[in-house]
Amino acid sequence: MTQVLARKWRPRNFAELVGQEHVVRALTNALRQQRLHHAYLFTGTRGVGKTTLARILAKALNCETGVTDAPCGKCGACSEIDAGRFVDLIELDAASNTQVDNMRDLLDNALYAPTSGRYKVYIIDEVHMLSRSAFNAMLKTLEEPPGHVKFILATTDPQKIPVTVLSRCLQFGLKQIPQSQIRERLAGVLKAEGVDTDAASVALVARAAEGSLRDALSLLDQAIAHGGGKLEEASTRAMLGAVDQTYLHAILRAVAGRDGEALVAEAGRMAERSLSFESALQELATLLHRLALAQVVPASVPGDDPDAAAIAELGKVFSADELQLYYQIAVQGRSEIGMAPDEHCGFMMTLLRMLAFAPAEPGKNSLPVAQPSVAKTAALPAAGDPSAWADLVAQLGLSAMAHQLALRCEMVSRTPERIELRISAADERMFDKPYRDKLTAALRQVLGGKLQVAFAAGEVAGVSPKAVTDRKIEQRHAEAVAEIRGDPFVRELIEDFGGSLEDSSIKPK
Repeated sequence: MTQVLARKWRPRNFAELVGQEHVVRALTNALRQQRLHHAYLFTGTRGVGKTTLARILAKALNCETGVTDAPCGKCGACSEIDAGRFVDLIELDAASNTQVDNMRDLLDNALYAPTSGRYKVYIIDEVHMLSRSAFNAMLKTLEEPPGHVKFILATTDPQKIPVTVLSRCLQFGLKQIPQSQIRERLAGVLKAEGVDTDAASVALVARAAEGSLRDALSLLDQAIAHGGGKLEEASTRAMLGAVDQTYLHAILRAVAGRDGEALVAEAGRMAERSLSFESALQELATLLHRLALAQVVPASVPGDDPDAAAIAELGKVFSADELQLYYQIAVQGRSEIGMAPDEHCGFMMTLLRMLAFAPAEPGKNSLPVAQPSVAKTAALPAAGDPSAWADLVAQLGLSAMAHQLALRCEMVSRTPERIELRISAADERMFDKPYRDKLTAALRQVLGGKLQVAFAAGEVAGVSPKAVTDRKIEQRHAEAVAEIRGDPFVRELIEDFGGSLEDSSIKPK
């Protein structure tokens, strides 16, 4: 019986593991130095290698050649672990065994010495699903574990694991695998399997996998079956439900040319093919992201990318500001499509919104204003007056999106009769009329019913209440990172296990 690709090409050793070099380096260093911990915790999204890594570690601990970072893969222990019948490797799915009785039975068994291996290894998948009483039962063993027992816990949601358990484990965060590495792995699998393919099909599967190599291999199996034993772009797109990029290229050309008729025609052609308009908005946002990235880092688009020529062409048509604007409209449109009368209507309104908000000239974004704005030469208030706006916002009693709009505004000028507010082009999606009306009404209630409020989008000084708060948060985070990095215990852990510190995981007090 033919094995599915996800099982056939599952990594058997550390060298074959894709995209988790930081974890592999730490574990191999620990194994070489015989610095073994009694409990490990692997976290990360589905399909990134948590259980695979756990099994490889189990082989490294029980290989008959000795504890090693390069298990032989041929001895009895390695072969039995690969086959799933090693008696001293106990795998438990916590999602199906949540109760305390299951955990007590497992822990009672842990007291006995291994039957044939060096260590008795317990792999508990989705450990966050255990009940609180089951965690409490586990805690006693984690505090005083028998020398012959190793626990390897895996979870997609570490936030649900009690801190008392977390503190007794060495934690390793597995990251989503980059598309480039997934493409490379899939290309190698296809070559070994002797399957005819093209670069576009591999790229489509890698993108649809969303960072999961296991999902990529499963999708590859489906694509090969759908294509009758080979991989072709048209067949792969049909299997994935992916939108042909030529439609999206035509749509962006129509947006650039302010050609409403062409937009309607392209949307009609997509409807004739019964394409998913929600997927179309997702892929349109992806394409806009790639265009923006290519403008800044041209090398981000490899030469063998099937969309390379179109990205180079469209990247010259739009300014960076326009790409940011259209990206935000596409993302917003996708979030709203479920509330539209139907998908086609939601998709079409998103495209019309791009035309409605398109700048009069490329690179010069403009928006309708509630009141006439003052001349561009209007001077900013004194340095202490943006704090004046923050104080005023605190008195308005706004909530939800209107409050968020106020926090992102800067007060450009203020007189007893008139206030001008400005927001950055990046945040101009907040300028929806209902939010402006609520902010205007609140200001009139506090400052007088005849107050005029003018709104404008453009260059800002970075003194809005949100910008000021964000800078303070960044400063506190930088101070916390410096404090953690300077901690002798943290430095010792990094040196001993070859680890690294993820700054984003550090939260200031």
